[in-house]
Amino acid sequence: MLDIELIRKDRASVEAGLSKRLDPSEVSRALSVIADLDKQRRELIGEIDAERARRKEEARAFAAAKAAGQAIEATRDAKAALAELEERLAQTQRDLDTAMSVLPNLPADDVVAGGKEGNQVIKVYGEAPKIDNLRDHVELSTELGLVDYERGTKLGGSGSWIYTGWGARLEWALVNWFIDRHFAAGYQFMLPPHLLLDSAGFAAGQFPKFYDEVFHIAVGEGERGKFLLPTSETAILGAFQNEIFDTADLPHRVYAYTPCYRDERAGSHSDERGTVRGNQFNKVEIFQFTAPEDGEKTLEEMVDYAEGLVSDLGLHFRRSLLAAGDASASMRKTLDIEVWMPSMGKYKEVSSVSWAGDYQARRAGIRYRVPGSKNNRFVHTLNGSALATSRLVPAILEQFQQADGSVLVPEVLRDKVGTDRITKPARRR
Repeated sequence: MLDIELIRKDRASVEAGLSKRLDPSEVSRALSVIADLDKQRRELIGEIDAERARRKEEARAFAAAKAAGQAIEATRDAKAALAELEERLAQTQRDLDTAMSVLPNLPADDVVAGGKEGNQVIKVYGEAPKIDNLRDHVELSTELGLVDYERGTKLGGSGSWIYTGWGARLEWALVNWFIDRHFAAGYQFMLPPHLLLDSAGFAAGQFPKFYDEVFHIAVGEGERGKFLLPTSETAILGAFQNEIFDTADLPHRVYAYTPCYRDERAGSHSDERGTVRGNQFNKVEIFQFTAPEDGEKTLEEMVDYAEGLVSDLGLHFRRSLLAAGDASASMRKTLDIEVWMPSMGKYKEVSSVSWAGDYQARRAGIRYRVPGSKNNRFVHTLNGSALATSRLVPAILEQFQQADGSVLVPEVLRDKVGTDRITKPARRR
């Protein structure tokens, strides 16, 4: 969440920043509520301090009178008065925390206002392949026996599929190639649980606003809420909640492989066929905890690194800077890596690399020790898909399709897939 001190000292700049994402009148109302609650909180703290001072003074007077053999009659119930003030303070703090928790992050200065229409293409890599008799990835994957959509729907309903044969080999080769690359780059490998406590969703900034967009698990009365992770970013961040890094341990680099589970409503993305969008897909996520002064530099480093993966696969792609309204509410700045999908005539995101500043760290209570200082500071967090496979497979099929109906396998994957070309399987007799 945001720093309340920043709202107190420079409300105008906070209002201007948040207005890149939200309606200005909505921002103004939200900040007014927060300012009023913050004022009430500080006034109550003052009253409690004064009440405690009075209690101490009355206690001293009572003790002195008792020592002198004098009788003093209590004129008020000081204990009850203090308890009432403390309860009012606790409720005000809860109200303030709730109001603060729904505010999005402040966009970086170079992030423009607006939604998708404000996204900016920064760079285009390579040229789109020229393909005669173009077929889309659904036709190719079905004809080559790579994906079983019918049985996937039978198992999991709409938005589900099964990788089969060379398709399963290709999918798993991508995952393993990413795992090897990240390990070699100095990231620490993590295989987290897929079932997370709601506290992890809050820490990542996905709750409360996007609470209804994940799959929740029924729990018994009195038990803590749980959900299936929508991305391993949530698990990595949540694993370090309330921890303190030594400065020498920063940056701390972690990566994780998991399936990702998201509630994708049927019919909301009519042009996204096949595996382009579904309720479950595979992704390898990279994550860094850094000192604040290294945040933006690390963002560029992570974007370059993720782009290197796509480039090594031989795909045509581009880099885009997202407008404030199209980026995750938790992020200061997001750069998307988008591959060309010939059948759609458009680019589709396969990696979002984002810098959250200290927004997530404040929610998760993650700090680092500052040499020579008694105070710990909040780290900056960054995350990036490296990469999501359910869109890479369609891009590979479409960009590497051949006139004879086969599909070339990217050179870097051939040893893991076990072939350099995927052809139509022979019919079984």
